[in-house]
Amino acid sequence: MPFADAATLLAPLAPWFDAVRRPMPWRAGDLDAPHPDPYAVLVSEIMLQQTQVATVIPYFLRWMGRFPDAASLAAGTEDEIHGLWAGLGYYRRARSLQGAARAIAEGGFPRTLEGLLDLPGLGPYTAAAVAAQAFQLPTPALDGNAFRVAARVLALEDDPRRHAGALRDWLAPALAAHGPSRLTQAVMELGATVCTPAPRCASCPLQGACAARVLGIQDRIPPAQPRTKVTEVEIHLAAIASGPGWLLRPPGAKGLLAGLWSWPSAGAVPAFQGAAEPAAAYGIEGREPAGWIQVYSHRRETVRPIVARVASEAAPPGMEWVRADRLSDLPMGRRDQRLRDAVDAPGAPLTAAGLNALREILAGS
Repeated sequence: MPFADAATLLAPLAPWFDAVRRPMPWRAGDLDAPHPDPYAVLVSEIMLQQTQVATVIPYFLRWMGRFPDAASLAAGTEDEIHGLWAGLGYYRRARSLQGAARAIAEGGFPRTLEGLLDLPGLGPYTAAAVAAQAFQLPTPALDGNAFRVAARVLALEDDPRRHAGALRDWLAPALAAHGPSRLTQAVMELGATVCTPAPRCASCPLQGACAARVLGIQDRIPPAQPRTKVTEVEIHLAAIASGPGWLLRPPGAKGLLAGLWSWPSAGAVPAFQGAAEPAAAYGIEGREPAGWIQVYSHRRETVRPIVARVASEAAPPGMEWVRADRLSDLPMGRRDQRLRDAVDAPGAPLTAAGLNALREILAGS
């Protein structure tokens, strides 16, 4: 079906955004000119993938302080990069960002949508968002917020992602009419602050033209997506010290946690398996600090932390001893950072299940 003219329908967004836009360190003051620092736009957009603005801001500031341009990032070490990214999650984004920086340092910053799409880590949304904000190209950027705004304004009752191509064609003339950078950010701002999953229609500059509101169906547009099944697991996460230092798994080259150090772990271990002997009989002394629940997008871990000291011995396969004075500088994910912060915390006496987990780890099984 034909959509209402976007340039007319979305016209109130531009002055609304100029009046209410939140200060963000990557936003340009002049929204009618190309951005003075396209690299800052690129960094912010990759950091903002699946991460909220409030979380990103301090990471962005630290990142730009160490890597202020593509050339400095291209030359950065893996430990530096992952150290600055640690805790932000989705660590492949950091590797993609460095890959993009290397391409930019070598060949210059692409100034077309097609060129941006060739950079590592840039999909259709990120490339379009950078093109619009950095170079004032009328390239519609459709993320979850933009899809929700468009679906409600046009009363699309099915999944708006099914109409992605048509919605990009619909939005492009509005970007050209009201300014690509300004309108792109206005749509993002509206979706993040007003046209949220629970809409605040009374505060919306588009309330008079919103087809879903006219029909009274804004609360059920867009339709809820089926939830991904979350896997529930229980693990023992162990900080094991010895003469040489702390026992850790070095960073892998691939996977979600590539580039990050991690503590050794074991799954839930039955307490009755070989637990008749006390820990001291195995040359182990330890305690168990308070545990916690670690939530990921598709996984929920019940973490049982252990802090232990063992007699000095060879590291099990796939692990190595790391000097204690290096521990605080190692890049780690959020779960492993939490145990690192608790290595001096008090804890309950080592349980039989905890002892068995340690024995399993030290045996390399």
